Order: sequence, then C-alpha cells, then structure tokens
Amino acid sequence: MRAVRARNISSNKKDLSPEQREELPRALKARFEKNMNRHKGLEWAKVQAKLEANAEKLWSLNEMERTGGEPDVVGHDKKTGEYIFYDCSAESPKGRRSVCYDREALESRKEHKPEDNAVDLAAAMGIELLTEEQYRELQKLGNFDTKTSSWVKTPSDIRKLGGALFCDRRFDTVFVYHNGAESYYAARAFRGSLRV
Repeated sequence: MRAVRARNISSNKKDLSPEQREELPRALKARFEKNMNRHKGLEWAKVQAKLEANAEKLWSLNEMERTGGEPDVVGHDKKTGEYIFYDCSAESPKGRRSVCYDREALESRKEHKPEDNAVDLAAAMGIELLTEEQYRELQKLGNFDTKTSSWVKTPSDIRKLGGALFCDRRFDTVFVYHNGAESYYAARAFRGSLRV
C-alpha cells in the first residue's frame, strides 16, 4: 500500500492547535490588509467572523497556508454570503509540486510515480482546484506563475482522452496548455479555492 506523504495533511483530525488558531488569522489578516486590491470594499472583521464560525474551513485554509498557497480573499458571493479564497502565492505552491493530475493518472504510471496527485490532494485539504476561468480571474489581480505552472480543473471530455490542463503566465499573457494527466514537474503544483 502506498504511504500517504506527510506533507499532505497536517493531522487526521481537522482541528487546529491553539497556536495555529491564533497564528493563521493573524497571517490572513496581514495578507488581506497588504493586498486590498484583491478585495476592494470588503472588511476583515466580517471575514474573520465567518472564519470563527467555520472551524473546518479554517483547517482547510491552514492546509493552504502550510503548503505555500498564501490564501487570500478574492471575492464575496452576495447570494450565499460566502467569502472566496484563492491561493495567491506568487508561484505555484511549493508544498504541492511534483504531482500528476489525478489518481487514475497516478495509477497508470508504471515507474517513476509521483508521491501524489492534485485532485486527491485538493480533496484531502477540503479545497477545489481552480478552473481555467478562476485562474484567469486570479491573474487579473497580479502576476502569478511567471516561473511555474498550475494544474487547473480539466473538463471531463479532455480527461477521458488522457489529457489534463495547466496554466501559467509568460510574456505578460495567461496561457492554458495540456499534458498527459500522468505527467508531473518540479515547477508545477495546483492552486485551489475555498468558500467560507
């Protein structure tokens, strides 16, 4: 049986230590205040109240933070009242690199298998892979993945044929590309989203 790598999930139960419950909101608040262009018109106090009421979502945000995603608020859904967080690290999150796209792709590799895959890692963290559309929205907020790339949620018709999509930013332009879903690279991870 394949061992699940330690970096995947910080603990089996989705509870934060008292230190984490203190440190994470402080880090999120500092990032929120430093990057107001990502969430014009939103107030940290309202975001914090949502976080305090959703311990499991806070655990997921901690996983995003712990794996290098630097999550930040990028929107507010007025219908549901949810705040939308994306991984906003300048480059694809370091703690999630060298993964293929999904479990089927991982199992199809005969040798040199990566330790994990993007779809399962995201699910274990309680987050969703960004879609191509969400990735393009993120890129309107800054310059991301200028040296790395990120897997994005792949439409099922492409995936059925063995492919998977990834995006990056080069020459001041956002590109979407394809690879075999079983491929993996040291400079490719995935970016996620979370609604709180």
